[in-house]
Amino acid sequence: MGSSAKKKKDKKKDFQKPRLKVGKARPKPANFTDTSFRSKAIVLNQQSITTAAPSATSQFAHHVSLLSSRTDSQRRDSLSYLATAITTRPTNAPLQQPVSVLLPKVLPLTLDISNGVRVQLLKLLRALPPSGVEDHIGHVLLWVRAGITNLAADIRSSASDMLAWAIDCAGDALVSCAGGWVKTLKSLIIMQGWPIASTPQAWSSMKTSFGKPGSDVKTLAKSLNTMALFLQSGLHDNHHGEQGESISWGWPLNNVEQHMISRRSNCYAYLNLFGPPLDAESQIYEDRSDRQWVFAQKFQKAIERGLEAVKQEAGEVGRAAAGVQKVISYGMKDFDEMDCQ
Repeated sequence: MGSSAKKKKDKKKDFQKPRLKVGKARPKPANFTDTSFRSKAIVLNQQSITTAAPSATSQFAHHVSLLSSRTDSQRRDSLSYLATAITTRPTNAPLQQPVSVLLPKVLPLTLDISNGVRVQLLKLLRALPPSGVEDHIGHVLLWVRAGITNLAADIRSSASDMLAWAIDCAGDALVSCAGGWVKTLKSLIIMQGWPIASTPQAWSSMKTSFGKPGSDVKTLAKSLNTMALFLQSGLHDNHHGEQGESISWGWPLNNVEQHMISRRSNCYAYLNLFGPPLDAESQIYEDRSDRQWVFAQKFQKAIERGLEAVKQEAGEVGRAAAGVQKVISYGMKDFDEMDCQ
């Protein structure tokens, strides 16, 4: 008797409408299939069914186009390929693409967030011929200054290496281009955390991290060494040997170098005949005495005061600061302020 009542109750369940509560979802049927998931697809970037392999020139151009890829691994691998292709080309063979085409593509990677990309970028830049980089050193400095004033410490460190490479390639052209002396010096001082103003209030609020626990001492020492290289390129007489040879010629060949055709591609760039008006920071200082005067008037006190604070720290940072002080002393020993006024 009990089993028959249970069977009747089970049969009624099929014809009873469930009473839904407010805010409660409708129950799903027994044969419901969940289709809310997303399937992963495998995408092949390069698909080709041609039997002929692409030429080296087309592959080079293809990897140049991949420098704007969204994946950092693709950008890193493309930079590695370009550096290898440049270094392994025949001795007298020209570049696969001119330097004027490559630099606008690779220089934005100075601010790349991936450390591997920046390392490969530096390898590629070192593979470029210095003669081709010299004509575009002003464009290189724009990205270098953006890097050494970046908020990320690793990007600042990579930009210091780039500045050292640029000085090694074309140091004279770097300090002589528009904004190459004043703007770069200001960026290097800002990178150290030193105030440019010489007021006591500015220096009392300076907070340096040199030698403190947890600070990257090697990065700070590297930035000071880069500053020493830059000051040496701008303040030292790098053509002393050439002038000595010209003086030893004697009469009637006195001052022959003053009457020879300039080796610069744009020897009258300092006149700015066809360019936009330049402000005080963008002026061109081709003469060493002019750079000494600007340095003495605007930056020497700030840098020497910062070096005195840094030299108190022992170790690698203190030695780097002493090296910068030595470069300044040697570069300014023959400076006469009265002659520049």
